[in-house]
Amino acid sequence: MAQFNVNTQRFDPYKNFKFRVKWDGRYVAGVSKVSALKRSTDVVAHREGGDPSSSRASPSLWKFEPVTLERGVTHDVEFEGWANLVFHTDGDAAISLKNFRKDITIELLNEQGKVAKAYNLFRCWVSEYQALPELDANGKAMAIERLVLQNEGWTRDLSAAEPTES
Repeated sequence: MAQFNVNTQRFDPYKNFKFRVKWDGRYVAGVSKVSALKRSTDVVAHREGGDPSSSRASPSLWKFEPVTLERGVTHDVEFEGWANLVFHTDGDAAISLKNFRKDITIELLNEQGKVAKAYNLFRCWVSEYQALPELDANGKAMAIERLVLQNEGWTRDLSAAEPTES
């Protein structure tokens, strides 16, 4: 069975309910859900004319799926402020071409709140912003704000080493 290198007594994988999100050098308050980080590679089929009637497969373009962030609605304006960099009621001239892309970091924490793994997402921008969900006077749910982020790739931050647990 595979073991943790630093915490050899640990058998359980990390839980998915302890994490934090950072952009512009600061943590974003209240993020309660982050969609999966997913990448895929297109397949190119090819064959030479003299080959049997079967093709070979080679990797082609990489695709990085959008990442969705959710949090309960508060008075914090981070989500809306970023979304407004690519949409403005004053027209296209008011859009910030300089600042609408951001690098973000997603940190997975262990139960003690120490960073266990971290991922850096590059050149993210908001393609969808949901300020409020459908409102329901008979509902029993929180109001959720949502961002959908397009990105140009992500990598694991290897400087976030396995933390020593006590």
